[in-house]
Amino acid sequence: MFRRHLATILILNIIGFALFLSYYLPANHGLWFAIDSSVFFYFNQHLATSKTFLHLVAISNNRAFDLCSLLAMGLLYLSDFIRQDRAGRRQRVIIGIVMLLTAVVLNQLGHLLPVSHPSPSLSFPHVNRVSELTGIPTKDASSDSFPGDHGMMLMVFSCFMLRYLGRRAFAIALAITIIFSLPRLMIGAHWFTDIMVGSLSVVLVGGSWWLMTPASDVLVNWLDKKLPKMAKK
Repeated sequence: MFRRHLATILILNIIGFALFLSYYLPANHGLWFAIDSSVFFYFNQHLATSKTFLHLVAISNNRAFDLCSLLAMGLLYLSDFIRQDRAGRRQRVIIGIVMLLTAVVLNQLGHLLPVSHPSPSLSFPHVNRVSELTGIPTKDASSDSFPGDHGMMLMVFSCFMLRYLGRRAFAIALAITIIFSLPRLMIGAHWFTDIMVGSLSVVLVGGSWWLMTPASDVLVNWLDKKLPKMAKK
């Protein structure tokens, strides 16, 4: 498996490193800052002109709404889980555990990157803040938004769907990733590059070595041997 995917792994690593360095090396992040600013101000201006959009953004960034993303991912995973036999369901549970561990580890590694900055809602003066405009408790700012934690978790989920559940599940997971990453951008809690440079570069590099080599399978098989098995009825 490793030899078969080595070229792809190296390509994904080159893309991941190039993506990060294209942001990290230029003064003031080069072209990326113009993209970041344009994305932020495009959405920020509409917060003051559309009450419908304002309240949609407020609700979709409330902490309780994060449960909707978990529900969407859970339903996708459940749709595969219920089709499995006893052994297959046990394997899916273990894969889920490995997926959570992977997301936590990659997230921690991502915060070791030499980039730290506040969200755009805290970086520009006189901007529209959703919490101030609506009074709804919502995540509209972050003191350190790079890389995007939420986006990274969703990307890791998508990668696991591709690796273990197939392309159809991956396509649905990718749609979930886009849909539930957008609210953080629209409210200004994250820069565009927090997700599309920070989160993506970490997942491209770390995820490729983890999922396109025997590494993840080794952990899945080890846990299968160590975790207690339920007695057959």
